[in-house]
Amino acid sequence: MKLKNILIVVDDIERSRKFYHDLFGLNVVVDFYGNMILTEGLVLQDKKIWARLTGVGPVVGNADAELYFEENDMDSFVQKLAAYEGEIHYLNPLMEHDWGQRVVRVYDPDGHVIEVGEAMEHVVRRFIDGGMSPEEAAARTQMPLDKVREMI
Repeated sequence: MKLKNILIVVDDIERSRKFYHDLFGLNVVVDFYGNMILTEGLVLQDKKIWARLTGVGPVVGNADAELYFEENDMDSFVQKLAAYEGEIHYLNPLMEHDWGQRVVRVYDPDGHVIEVGEAMEHVVRRFIDGGMSPEEAAARTQMPLDKVREMI
């Protein structure tokens, strides 16, 4: 078995398409008029279609799940968020976890939570380039030393 897509229910499919295209570079693969498949396996579905197909009224964006994206140039991504023409609501601004990974969390236009974080390989390389030993990078990232050595 293979997971193919993640579907989120949205209020305004065109607004959501623009948001995911402009900020995350996702493009439309197929548009079934209210059920839009984007690159990377994200599916946007109009809430009226969801209700018709399932018989269940959707609760759009109730922040009980999170979409996770990786971006290694976090400073540029934060600038992109700041320059976005639509309003961006932050769950948390750019922060660094104890293990060194920098992340930002925002809500999409429908209130779905999105986390954007550095790939752990990037975090390890950043630590090594900053003068940490592999042992120090492993301790900081809470990763096994052999995994850290594979990354550098």
